[in-house]
Amino acid sequence: MNKKVILCILGIAVILVITAVMFLPKNEKEKEESKKIEATVLSSDGGMLVIQDNDNVIYTFINNFTDIKAGDYIVLEYSGILDKSKNVQDSEILNYEVKTVFDEKNIVPKDYNDNGIFSTYYLLAYNKLSELNLDEKIGQILLVRYPDNNAVEDLKKYNFGGFVFFEKDFRNKTKDQVVSMINNLQSNSKIPLLTAVDEEGGSVVRVSSNPNLASSPFKSPKDLYDDGKFSLIRTDTINKSSLLKSLGLNLNLAPVVDVTTSPDDYMYKRALGENTTLTSEFAKTVIEASKGSGVSYTLKHFPGYGNNKDTHVGSSTDPRTLQDIKTNDLPPFEAGIKAGAEAILVSHNIVTNIDPDNPASLSTEIHNMLRNDLKFTGIIITDDISMGALNSIENTTVKAILAGNDLIITTDYEKSVNEIKSAINKGTLSENQINKLAFRVLAWKYYKGLMIENSK
Repeated sequence: MNKKVILCILGIAVILVITAVMFLPKNEKEKEESKKIEATVLSSDGGMLVIQDNDNVIYTFINNFTDIKAGDYIVLEYSGILDKSKNVQDSEILNYEVKTVFDEKNIVPKDYNDNGIFSTYYLLAYNKLSELNLDEKIGQILLVRYPDNNAVEDLKKYNFGGFVFFEKDFRNKTKDQVVSMINNLQSNSKIPLLTAVDEEGGSVVRVSSNPNLASSPFKSPKDLYDDGKFSLIRTDTINKSSLLKSLGLNLNLAPVVDVTTSPDDYMYKRALGENTTLTSEFAKTVIEASKGSGVSYTLKHFPGYGNNKDTHVGSSTDPRTLQDIKTNDLPPFEAGIKAGAEAILVSHNIVTNIDPDNPASLSTEIHNMLRNDLKFTGIIITDDISMGALNSIENTTVKAILAGNDLIITTDYEKSVNEIKSAINKGTLSENQINKLAFRVLAWKYYKGLMIENSK
């Protein structure tokens, strides 16, 4: 074989190699390159590593590095492509480096600063956080059902972030008695409380069901819309906010922005009962009308309740496709977020085409959708973790925290506190994660104008 033929063959081989590389599928090229991500370690246990990046997106990896600890702020080197919709990443951890974040007064750590809706108050919140002990920080992330007995004593012991009140707590009371009840709690709290209620209108009227407090119960969203469209809904929101504020209530766990158009659906009587477009306008109207009222409103139940059954009594499975949910159910939440929604409550439905293994309230994928796809930077709240849908699940409080919730609604608050402390002691949950959540709740309280320092 002469020299010219050999050179020709070599030339063709080089061209083929270059061409193969050029036309290598993009994902294969990316797999060959290592990448880095800065994140806080939420949990490092049982061969799994759970991290939360600076956009509050949570990822889980198979972990071969046994010396990574919960609470570390790390630069993680990995191969492959991250997929926020996956329960466990296919990417391989190649290496990591523990970084130091600022921990000085008057400097907010970079892993706390997401430039979110409450960011103007981050410095105030961080400085306040530095004054709290661990028990007080844990308390801030719990929104507890108002107990029948020992409310003040337990408040002083556990330092709750706030209380949720139900119809029984207002029954037969006068306005002065309700104001006195709430003022007594606020005056005995080291940090101003969130005082919450489900005042949806229609079948869920915790406050206005008492004729001593309102001349008549608030109407359901559907009745309001049928009677006077969005103009009446706006007026109703303003009137509702005025009543709640006059009683000392500063958080309404409403509106229900689930899209449901069938009277046979469990959520129909509590929702607008109209299509996606009109429900989106409903969400926008309520949030806009609530601004400046002193009462925050909560969009619920993310990612949309659909025609699922009642999760108060048992588990419920949602078989709808991801595309159905994105097209039909997410727009009202998006509209509310754009209007300035401060809080969103997540349901206990198991949405099989997003996360078949966990209720939405305990699902990382659901929370990543809310943070990353919808760009929500406010407070994510669980539905009450004492509800029947979670009865068979252990350690629900810690799982709710690791999934991405900021505020846990709970009836059995002693159990929740013990679960959190046990997880911190075992190293399966970091104190830094509790710090970050308490920080976000404090920033919200500053945003709401609650943080006038008590004299105690």
